Amino acid sequence: MGNDEILLKVEHLCQYFRAGRKEFKAVDDISFEVKRGEVFGLVGESGCGKTTTGRAIVKLYDITSGNIYFKGKRVGAGTRSYEKMIESARKETREKIKLLRSKSGENSAEISALRARMREVISQQKQSIGEARRDNRRVGTEKRNLITQIQMIFQDPIASLDPRMTVRDIIAEGLVISGIRDQAYINEKVYEILEVVGLVREHADRYPHEFSGGQRQRIGIARAVIMQPEMIIADEPISALDVSVQAQVINLLNDLRARFGLTILFIAHDLSVVKYFSDRIGVMYCGKLVEIASSEELFHRPLHPYTKSLLSAIPLPDPHYEKKRIRKTYNPLAEHDYSMCLPSMREIAPEHFVYCNDEEEERYKRQC
Repeated sequence: MGNDEILLKVEHLCQYFRAGRKEFKAVDDISFEVKRGEVFGLVGESGCGKTTTGRAIVKLYDITSGNIYFKGKRVGAGTRSYEKMIESARKETREKIKLLRSKSGENSAEISALRARMREVISQQKQSIGEARRDNRRVGTEKRNLITQIQMIFQDPIASLDPRMTVRDIIAEGLVISGIRDQAYINEKVYEILEVVGLVREHADRYPHEFSGGQRQRIGIARAVIMQPEMIIADEPISALDVSVQAQVINLLNDLRARFGLTILFIAHDLSVVKYFSDRIGVMYCGKLVEIASSEELFHRPLHPYTKSLLSAIPLPDPHYEKKRIRKTYNPLAEHDYSMCLPSMREIAPEHFVYCNDEEEERYKRQC
């Protein structure tokens, strides 16, 4: 790891999608921080919201609610939480006025005071909504450069590369968009980065269909690294590759991390890979973060039952162990009772956070 400087801060991120009249919560109120120079692993089963989180950070989606800060500056903001506070203030004021009238009749002074407080809350929230919308719309040079410092490696190396563009054009596209017109400089940069990721200059004039899956993923990595980012979001970069190629790509990412001082948000569902590659790990389930800890801490002392279930599913190349391995299942209705006390993310041990309520917090602390 590098140091304790916070490079990326995700604060109460919500990403909802609407299909007809129904709204689906892909990511529901998650918060985490990524320190400069570290690899933060984000794991969970398919559909838990990992990829949506990564896409929201690089602004492929307009987030529903919450804030995203990069290098201390807000680069993404949602308005739903502010809108809900306005609705809540209006509803609460109506109920209080109704109760006041039922008890003591018309009391204009108290009613006026309640309405004044409501207007103050609404004014504050509308101001926050305006600031959030301005932050999302503002596309100045400084903010554009800031967003460019976060690059993404996509999961599918076939779908993420334009089949009608040569490798040269694919890798150089970011440089062209950023305003560079010197073709000799662009070519030299493309050749240089091709060699860095394990390809050769002759590959620059070929098309994506002429490469294997591992080579295509290297092209995707080159496209991200050529922009000289400070942070890379790697969205399951090895899940579509053969096992032998997976190790090569992971080692390449490790080399690039050391060479360029990269910070990486590594999204995956293979816990064995995440353990090898990550400094800290966040576990997601149904759109929520349920546990955050260092890689060593999470594997040696998992606390949340879903984390234990994930770890029990990791296969090992040992027939004797596999014969005795007990697969733990996770049933949230049986594991948790949140009818009396609602859960929240709590620090159970130093730098070890778990999504739990009061009773679970006490139990987890005893396990530590």
